[in-house]
Amino acid sequence: MSEQGRTVASIDDRPSWELLAKCVHCGLCLNHCPTYRVLGMEMDSPRGRIYQLTQVQNGQMQIGESVALHIDRCLGCLACETACPSGVQYGRIVERARAQIETNYPRSFPVSAVRRFFFGKVLHNQRLLAFLAVLVRFYQRSGLQTLARKTGVLRLFGMADLDRLSPRIDSQFFFPEIGKVFPAVGERRGKVAFLAGCINSVAFSHLNHATVKVLTQNGIEVHIPAGQGCCGALDAHAGFRDDARALARKNIEIFLKGGYDAIVTNAAGCGSLMKEYDDLLAGDTQFSSRAHEFAAKTKDVTEYLAQVGLRPPQKKIGRSVIYQDACHLLHAQKVRTAPRDLLKAIGCQLVEIPHADQCCGSAGVYNVVQNELSMKILDAKMDDIGSVSADMLATGNVGCMIQIRAGVEQRRMNLPVKHVMELLEEAYS
Repeated sequence: MSEQGRTVASIDDRPSWELLAKCVHCGLCLNHCPTYRVLGMEMDSPRGRIYQLTQVQNGQMQIGESVALHIDRCLGCLACETACPSGVQYGRIVERARAQIETNYPRSFPVSAVRRFFFGKVLHNQRLLAFLAVLVRFYQRSGLQTLARKTGVLRLFGMADLDRLSPRIDSQFFFPEIGKVFPAVGERRGKVAFLAGCINSVAFSHLNHATVKVLTQNGIEVHIPAGQGCCGALDAHAGFRDDARALARKNIEIFLKGGYDAIVTNAAGCGSLMKEYDDLLAGDTQFSSRAHEFAAKTKDVTEYLAQVGLRPPQKKIGRSVIYQDACHLLHAQKVRTAPRDLLKAIGCQLVEIPHADQCCGSAGVYNVVQNELSMKILDAKMDDIGSVSADMLATGNVGCMIQIRAGVEQRRMNLPVKHVMELLEEAYS
């Protein structure tokens, strides 16, 4: 099915009764849900959203503004899954619900046009992404951004928070590295394929280089396969599951060719979907078995390095570091100890904050499309971060880095925010 040339999800993506019926409405998820804590509304809790979707499933409620509103407000952080004693797969429920909404709920023309352009064009086309990144870089470095901030134009149009959330675009993109092989240093201990990512390639190319360097320094041969593309996570989270499937099929074809020990990523959001390619393609007889193989090979880079073991680094970091759990690493992938163990191994003194497992409000493009609510969730996170003293903060996802950096800037804190792999690279420099 298509909407003005845009592929949308099929009816098979409706949340099944088997998924919905696991919820016994006990309410243990409520205090773990960021939107419920901020808004205090039952319909903005996992239990309330499942209740609405069950009503839709039973034909007692139509997919309209109310359902779309409360499902759109969900961050998809999956803290409720960690808290749930019944094993409700809430992430699968909400993604299928968004596919159902995309098929049945007509959004306004401006919103639909922006969604079609961003999800259907920008994320799927590296050249277009690079072109738009160059335009943003010009805005950031030509003085236009400084002028817009000082004159108050951004505040006048309600764009100040969004401007703070825009990552600084790199001078050189990571795209030229795609297709290259980086040999292991010393005895080869493994061979992996690395997903470069979309935003990473234009705004966090240093992080990608750091990831490759740490892997090679630990005896891992790193391949960055040519032909790879977007993982499809943002498409799937937005309800465009058929588009996510197309991207998944392409990556499966590319990444399963080389006989790699693992497929690694340094972005928690990407990794969480890649580990669910088998669910995404469960009804595809041609790809389902390969999707299962792909999902089994996918590892977050911290997870992989913790499994193979670090070689002794060149130096110890010796600084106090807050580790902030990325939701899609902790709750979706169940990776908690690996990044902490790696930081300890390079001499970091870990400082734990209250509610480290609770969302910062980033959630892919959530901080753009639900900016006001996202900022309220960030405020709570910054209160927790401000309650302790540390030299820096580390996390495992670029979205979290962007969000928390905005909070640090807003509160004028002296707290560098880095990815775990950047600290590891420093130890191996």
